[in-house]
Amino acid sequence: MCGIAGILSFDPEVTVDADRLRRMRDVLTHRGPDGSGLFVDGPIGLAHRRLAIVDVAGGQQPMTNEDGTIQIVFNGEIYNHMELRPQLEAGGHRYRSRCDTETIIHAFEDSGEKAAERLHGMFAFAIWDGTARTLTLGRDRLGIKPLYYSVGATELLFASEIKALLEVMSHRPSLDHRQLPAYLTNGYVNGEHTMFRGIKRLLPGHTLTWSCQHGVRTRRYWHLPAPASAPPRPFATEAAELREALFDAVRRHLMSDVPLGVFLSGGIDSSALASIATRLTKQPVQTFAVGFADRDANELAYARQVADAIGSHHREVTVAPGEFFEALPHLIWHEDEPIAFPSSVPLNFVSRLASQHVKVVLTGEGADELFLGYNRYRVTHWNERLGRAYWAVTPPRMRPAVRRLVGHLPGRVSRVLDRTFLGCAPGLRDIYFENFAVMSEARQRQLLSHPDLLNYDVHAHALEEFNGERGDLLDRMGRYDLQTYLHELLMKQDQMSMAASIESRVPFLDDQIVERVTALPSAMKLRGWQTKALLRAAVADLIPRAILTRRKMGFPVPIGRWLSGAFQPLLHEFVLSPRAEQRGMFDPDALRDLVQEHTSGAAQHGHRLWLLINLEIWQRIFIDREAPESVMEAAQDRAAA
Repeated sequence: MCGIAGILSFDPEVTVDADRLRRMRDVLTHRGPDGSGLFVDGPIGLAHRRLAIVDVAGGQQPMTNEDGTIQIVFNGEIYNHMELRPQLEAGGHRYRSRCDTETIIHAFEDSGEKAAERLHGMFAFAIWDGTARTLTLGRDRLGIKPLYYSVGATELLFASEIKALLEVMSHRPSLDHRQLPAYLTNGYVNGEHTMFRGIKRLLPGHTLTWSCQHGVRTRRYWHLPAPASAPPRPFATEAAELREALFDAVRRHLMSDVPLGVFLSGGIDSSALASIATRLTKQPVQTFAVGFADRDANELAYARQVADAIGSHHREVTVAPGEFFEALPHLIWHEDEPIAFPSSVPLNFVSRLASQHVKVVLTGEGADELFLGYNRYRVTHWNERLGRAYWAVTPPRMRPAVRRLVGHLPGRVSRVLDRTFLGCAPGLRDIYFENFAVMSEARQRQLLSHPDLLNYDVHAHALEEFNGERGDLLDRMGRYDLQTYLHELLMKQDQMSMAASIESRVPFLDDQIVERVTALPSAMKLRGWQTKALLRAAVADLIPRAILTRRKMGFPVPIGRWLSGAFQPLLHEFVLSPRAEQRGMFDPDALRDLVQEHTSGAAQHGHRLWLLINLEIWQRIFIDREAPESVMEAAQDRAAA
């Protein structure tokens, strides 16, 4: 795991300023504290920070080929590089290290930008071909490793993190207001855009190539496999083969010359990985867990139960609310964008714990999307099935009356039923996208002041993408999330772990696992009301039964309770203060109503207020250029007053 950065001048007579390149590189030191490198050749400059995992003694970057015509900087791991190496050597290529970086170089010599199609793993790379005078950027199939870029009038900048681009951009960073509706809907921005105007991310499964002749062009080299059209094989057969494939995937992800551990939440996914890793290693696996003092937001007991069952060397950390919020500005700086998920903060705490003992961790990201583990999948599935019958027999003019009746029921009953077919209009827009949005379109129209955003259809592009997916409703939900929601989870995983200088790996997103599972029918993953049915069957004897059957908690963070209690001053500083109001994005009265409803207990707006707090802190750090360590001082002053 490393950090990469680079500058390409479009003028071949210009020589890249090495000092600018160093500034980009060194702001990424947390991604690679073990070493650094620089390459400048006229209009191209490549920079690298190294976290040494494989071939610790060798593998320095930038790395070149045999004759010095190709230079590469690379972040990630190529798990099939030992399979590719004999093929490349048979073709006449000579290796000087054991490093997977060299395999990318030789594959590129053979196949150009199509080399990405031969690589299995997690990666972001930049390759300069000095002979063809081309720059090629590449990113792994699902976007496990980040890569951002900015194309200006005179140059192209790229880096593993946005902050490296901001170090050398010629203009002050600014918020792209067009992304606000997507942010308020989901907590993050989908697609190639970011919250910064003029900064994009290279999409998963894509390459970007620059040449004098054609300028910048991107190409998608990989798509999710289509759902299988052949009749499914027996469930037991698929479960047995999945189990074998999981062992193979974990074996590949254990490739390391440095100590390795597992993040253990006490759920099915991480417990299965830890159990499999235990069976594949000679020494006890090191496991790490994090929790809160709040009883209903603490899964540490489950993690300990698994650790005892597999005999791991287990460590854990408990995060206090004060520590949580004190760390927030610093972690927003690491994330580069507002933090979508409160669970990012404890993830960094457990990463810091792990970094004291290991350099690599395995995590369970991706299993929920692959095996249909989220509650929203089954809720939407049953809403759609039952709703078809309800909408068929209930005239449209009567449905508002039913919804009003639901609204008069006791609080919790009303909230639950309002999210069923009784409270939703027919169609995916309502029963899925609006139903699970953080802020609905109606609420955004109340909040947003920017006139260009009031009539913006935030779901239009999502519906187009969703309807373009193949398979039944469940297939399409999982496939859509694999390419959108999961991307944000992976960025959280990467940036929160790299902030602590450790590499996180995701065996469930092994290319062979993904291609196998996405081709299977949804009925093997969601059976009745049981989520992850196939995965449960595949690992049933590997983890304690109590873990296998317990209710999914999804790493809850009691953010709503904290904000209605001792941490209300955060709302007054980052949501309602004159400084926040002067940005002119939101209607002040609507904001006050939102805060009052939450703090009085009339409604639960914890996640909505979380997004607003994060947005303001992000602007103070990146737009106003305030130091992260000073951002909380104003809120602390309010609390003291």
